[in-house]
Amino acid sequence: MELPTQDPQWERQLLEKIALEALKEQKAKRRWGIFFKLAFLAYLVAVLVLVVDWGGSEKLVDGKHTALINLRGTIEAGGETSAEKINGALQSAFEDKGTAGVILRINSPGGSPVQSGIVYDEIRRLRTKYPEVPLYVVVEDLCASGGYYIASAADKIFVDKASIVGSIGVLMDGFGFTGTMDKLGVERRLLTAGANKGFLDPFSPQDEKQKAHAQLLLGEIHQQFIEVVRNGRGKRLKETPEMFSGLMWTGSQSIALGLADDFGTVDSVARDLIKAETVLDYSVKENIAERFAKRLGAEMGQSIVFRLFGGNRTGFH
Repeated sequence: MELPTQDPQWERQLLEKIALEALKEQKAKRRWGIFFKLAFLAYLVAVLVLVVDWGGSEKLVDGKHTALINLRGTIEAGGETSAEKINGALQSAFEDKGTAGVILRINSPGGSPVQSGIVYDEIRRLRTKYPEVPLYVVVEDLCASGGYYIASAADKIFVDKASIVGSIGVLMDGFGFTGTMDKLGVERRLLTAGANKGFLDPFSPQDEKQKAHAQLLLGEIHQQFIEVVRNGRGKRLKETPEMFSGLMWTGSQSIALGLADDFGTVDSVARDLIKAETVLDYSVKENIAERFAKRLGAEMGQSIVFRLFGGNRTGFH
């Protein structure tokens, strides 16, 4: 029996066909890879456009305008409402030759007395340097303690009838764990070089001398706060025995007490007082790196707190 004769080119043709199919498959995979990479890149660009405040476009306005700066949340070093960021925005607003007036919009429970004082002093400096540019405060929901400390530097303060204003006081808070430690059988072993180095240690019984010293600190800073309000508000202030006790009032009550001047909003102040209805936001925004770092980072709360109402936690170590 005789075998059929095979074409000598058969194997070569088969190999070429297989190689061509493999090349086609690789090209298809490559095209899909490029497609997915481009799609991912487009997605990233879209996210960046939504997340990042690129800024700058608002400033491309000729003529007079009202400069707006937002002060929101706790006033604290390194935060969104730090003295560095607020003062940077204030300087940019006052230095702009097109600025007819500045509005500081406040919605804050207060914070660090130091940060608040730095902003207050910068407002006073800028008002002296640019006397023709007024600065007004517009209060939203809350202008308490450190927030009001800053507000008192303004030419006028405007509120809503339901705004909460005041809390002119200073606090230091913490916790005492000695009773709990006794129940658990835990012994505190604190070694210090310096009799008061363990100042108000929450795991040790409260020392009356240290408590008295803390009251002196609070009293001095409270007096500084009172003087700032008196100097800022002047004869408009109608002092009462409760005014500097840490109480808060509604916007309507704050006007009656001279803590605020009138009702108003950003739009009404820009239109009726500054006479420049175009409002440009000079607030310093966080960039994407700062936002990402904030999401990842978290600070440990410190046990002894020295702050104006609602604000910065600065421990004594």
